[in-house]
Amino acid sequence: MSLTFYWYPKCGTCRNAKKWLDEHELSYQAVHIVDNPPSREEIKNFYQKSGLELKKFFNTSGMKYRELGVKDKLKTATEDELLDLLASDGMLLKRPILTDGEHVTVGFKEDEYEKIWMK
Repeated sequence: MSLTFYWYPKCGTCRNAKKWLDEHELSYQAVHIVDNPPSREEIKNFYQKSGLELKKFFNTSGMKYRELGVKDKLKTATEDELLDLLASDGMLLKRPILTDGEHVTVGFKEDEYEKIWMK
C-alpha cells in the first residue's frame, strides 16, 4: 500500500500523525501541503472517496479561513466554488490528508488511523 501524506511541518497535528505513521512503520510519501498543494481534481477525488462533507476539508482554525470569510461562504457556495476555493491555497485545507488512492483520512484521530491504515 502506497501512502501519500499531505502535511504542513509546523502543524502539531501533522507532526503527531507523522510520528504515528513512523511508530507503526508505515511507509509514505510526505508532501508539503502549502508548497505542493493537491490539485482541484485531487481534492475532488479525496472528497468523493472520503465519505465526508466537503466543508470538513476546510482548515476552520486557520487565519486564511478567517481572512477570506469562508465560514459565511460555506452556506451558499456551490460544490464547484468550494473546490475552487480549496484548490486556491494549501493553507485552507484541513491537514493532514492521508490517502492510498482508495481511502482518505482528513485530520488525525488515532483510532481512525488504526482502523483504516493498520489493515
